[in-house]
Amino acid sequence: MNNAGIYHRPESEFAFLYTKDLMRIRLQTARDDIKTVGLISGDFYTFAEEKWYQKQQPMNKAYTTDNHDYWEIEVTASHHRLAYAFCITDFSGKQFFYTDQGIFDYEEQRLTHDNLYFRMPYFQEIDRFKVPDWVAKTVWYQIFPERFYNGDPTNDPEGTLAWGSEKPSRENFFGGDLQGIIDKLDYLEELGVNGLYLCPIFTSPSNHKYDTIDYYEIDPHFGDKQLFRELVEKAHERGMRVMLDAVFNHLGASSHQWQDVILHGQESAYADWFHIASFPPSYTAIPNSENAKNLNYDTFNFNPHMPKLNTANPEVQKYLLEIATYWIREFDIDGWRLDVANEVDHHFWKEFHQAVLKQKEDLYILGEIWHSSQSWLQGDEFHAVMNYAFTDNIKAFFVEQSISISQMIFGMNRQQLLYRDQTNEVAFNLLDSHDTPRILTLCQGNKELMKAVLTFMFIQKGTPCIYYGTEIGMEGEMDPDCRRCMIWEEQDEALLAFVKQLIALRKQFSEVFSYGTMTWHYDDDKKAFSLTRQYKEKTLRAIFNEGEAFGVEKAGTRLFAQNYHEDDAYQLTRHGFVIEKL
Repeated sequence: MNNAGIYHRPESEFAFLYTKDLMRIRLQTARDDIKTVGLISGDFYTFAEEKWYQKQQPMNKAYTTDNHDYWEIEVTASHHRLAYAFCITDFSGKQFFYTDQGIFDYEEQRLTHDNLYFRMPYFQEIDRFKVPDWVAKTVWYQIFPERFYNGDPTNDPEGTLAWGSEKPSRENFFGGDLQGIIDKLDYLEELGVNGLYLCPIFTSPSNHKYDTIDYYEIDPHFGDKQLFRELVEKAHERGMRVMLDAVFNHLGASSHQWQDVILHGQESAYADWFHIASFPPSYTAIPNSENAKNLNYDTFNFNPHMPKLNTANPEVQKYLLEIATYWIREFDIDGWRLDVANEVDHHFWKEFHQAVLKQKEDLYILGEIWHSSQSWLQGDEFHAVMNYAFTDNIKAFFVEQSISISQMIFGMNRQQLLYRDQTNEVAFNLLDSHDTPRILTLCQGNKELMKAVLTFMFIQKGTPCIYYGTEIGMEGEMDPDCRRCMIWEEQDEALLAFVKQLIALRKQFSEVFSYGTMTWHYDDDKKAFSLTRQYKEKTLRAIFNEGEAFGVEKAGTRLFAQNYHEDDAYQLTRHGFVIEKL
């Protein structure tokens, strides 16, 4: 047995309360090294009396990666406390006792040492990682407001271009606004989405609004507070949630706080609001670039026009927390997406978590983090992060064809195993955004491939997001090109119908896709695989064939599973797969 492959950590993603009374426990072992794992558990106060150490429950091998297997079990406890250890059996039949103090031979003398067991001393409901129930059943639609629809030409910035007349740049404007989103709510409702994620809408000189000047005002080129209130109310009437985008890492250089520092230097009341090494703040511009060198103050990505806030300053904390609660209290928003979240201190995010959830208990807190995020997902900061690392594995297999099916699955499993199941169920899954090339461009215009990738993402655990225009086949390279004007005429009606069907399927079987178990069968050589999702009495299986047919009978471009009945299947694309009810 490979002892180095065995790992467990109590009160973590390896042992956590899933509900008030249910605890989920995971154990890592070396891949293909262990035959079975049993959990030995009970109330540590009844150890001698009940002798529960003589019994064990079998654990299920739920996940596999390239190096490890992961075993899982769900248990409860009558007195809301649990002591536990593991009985590990290798393929030779030898048994081992894995405890809080190490690995021992499995013998009753060891089992009777109650001080060896891992412990959940008490099921503390206040400490349990909780997520808003509604998020797992949400299909998001991300809107870049300046490029969605121009509903009110009277508020257009000077020099606004005709809609879609040019490709987007860092500087140009096309007049998209909040009225445009309101005008298209019927379109969004018909599409089937029930969550709107809006890129920043606050006062800012740019078209992207990530250089905020005033967080208490809607940018006048987008509308005003009354119009935003109307948008939220009308969205709510349609069963849609609204999530706003906030940049609490930095301010725009035009903000009155930064301008006061420029004017008064070290004597400014806001001098400690930023990270300034010496006064006056200065930099050397790099020609034809947003960035600068020789900066003597911290910024976002060397951009001199985005000075970084000092969120350790109590005044800055108060200012930002008042903003965060204001838009919840006054406009009933349903979520905050937090830009550059990993560059803000953990102390502030803990304060933020308490403040916004006190205002609205089921508010969704989403951090923009592109890498492993355990530190932010312990239950006292964010509910989830934008799941770029997860979907990168999907793109690598389907689009780039740089990894095998098994490598994709292993990579996706690794990401899920970083977090508690609650977080995985509300993870923000996306294939493209305002910060990435569009998925159809990555697919080199192959809409059938894009459909397969979209479907694959939609059947995963987590809450899926469609970037505006993906549903009608918009293309675009890396930003700003991915921020083109939404196409409202001559749309790809067939693709739009497909996406509507996909969203309807996700919503129809939302519990299966949100909470169901995952069982994979795959053949790397033939590039074919299936994924079975099961929750309670419902089971769905998706079969994909990106190569030659495997274990199926293929007719033309359609794929048929064994015992397939057409009335029970959801034929979503002609890219060689179906989704079948079992």
